[in-house]
Formats: sequence, C-alpha cells, structure tokens
Amino acid sequence: MQLKCIVVDDDIMSRKSLQRLCEQHESLDLVAVCEDATQALELLSKEDVDLIWLDVEMPVLSGFDLLERLPTTPQVILTTTKTEYAFDAFQYQVTDYLKKPITQIRFKMAVEKALELEARSKSVRAQPGDQKAIYVKAEGRYIRVPYDSILYIENMGDYVKIVTTNQTFVAYTTMKSLEEKLGSQFLRVHRSYIIHLEKIVDIEESNLVVSTKVIPISRANKAELMNRLNLL
Repeated sequence: MQLKCIVVDDDIMSRKSLQRLCEQHESLDLVAVCEDATQALELLSKEDVDLIWLDVEMPVLSGFDLLERLPTTPQVILTTTKTEYAFDAFQYQVTDYLKKPITQIRFKMAVEKALELEARSKSVRAQPGDQKAIYVKAEGRYIRVPYDSILYIENMGDYVKIVTTNQTFVAYTTMKSLEEKLGSQFLRVHRSYIIHLEKIVDIEESNLVVSTKVIPISRANKAELMNRLNLL
C-alpha cells in the first residue's frame, strides 16, 4: 500500500528534510511540496491525497486555517517546533504530531500509524454493510440514490456529478469522501471518475464505456481495475 502525500511548510530546510524522508520511504508517494497553506489549498482543490505533512505556524494561513477550509480532510501529521498546539491537534483528530527537528525513527513511526489507519479504513469500506444507498441534497431535501442506480461519478472541482440511470445530481463534496462512503462495487479508475463496476459495457486500452459515456482509465488505476473484474 502507498499513501499519496504532500508536504506543506514555509521553512525551506524543513521542507527539504521532509521531502527527503518521504522520498526514501517505500510506502509514500510524494506528489507535491507546498511553501504555504494557500498553495496547498489550490493543489488540494484539484488533487486528492491520503496524507498531509503540515506545519502549524505559517504566514497568512496557519496549518489549522488550512484544515478549516478543507471540505474533507485526509490524514494529517502536524509538524512544529512547539508543543503547545497539542490540544488543538487533538481537536482536529490528526494522525500524529511531530516536533521538529524530526528524527528518522519518529518519522517512520508516524508513517506506520498512517498506514495502519488507512488499512483499517479500507477494510471497513470493503465489508458488505446494510447501506445500499446514499442521500444527496437537492432542492432543499435529501433524495435517496440507490447504489444500483449509479452509473458513474465525475469530479467537478469543489463538486461532484453523480450520474444515475435516470437522473443526474450535483453535490458539494470530494471524490475521496465519496470513495469512503460507497461500497466495494465502485472503483476510482481516474482522478476524475468513480465507476460502478457492474455498469461497464466494454474496456479498451485506456478507456472504458459506462452506458454511452467513454471514461478514461489512468495508468495508476488500471491494474486494480483488471484485478477486480471477472476476466476470462
């Protein structure tokens, strides 16, 4: 298992240190290094990640300010030179809290904790449960949308488009949040698409068709897609 992560820190030496530690760990996929929370906000509006290495004290927006602005928060490991933020960190339910300078041993312990939480979360999502639908807010009320009616879900920035067999809904949420709510019959095949596996019509090299919609398959998700299908 690999965790997609970013580093957010205004101190250049701290950024370089964390970048080096992340790149050396086989279970981490470092996708970006941000100099401040504003840059991170822009990135996270387009890219879903599993883990944020987040400095607390930064100009303009602090690490906590960043967390307040995120509609859905991935795992967060706070990094700081001070210990007095521990109570606030607890309020945000962060995965871990590291005091700078960060040692390699302490870094690895934090990664192991993040991996354990991610594995536990995936295990819960994979178990068949009583939930067979999601409720989408539309026109001031919540409409029940059965899983079996969903064809695919498309990312639209701060919103997602849920396309069903007879209706389309637009909801204010993230793809990562939906992944956590949907059952095992769904799979994210691209940064912008989650599909219902049973609704696939056919598959080509880098695309698949759901109903009449041609949906791209990313190289990162192709192997999992093929493993989940009943191939002859």
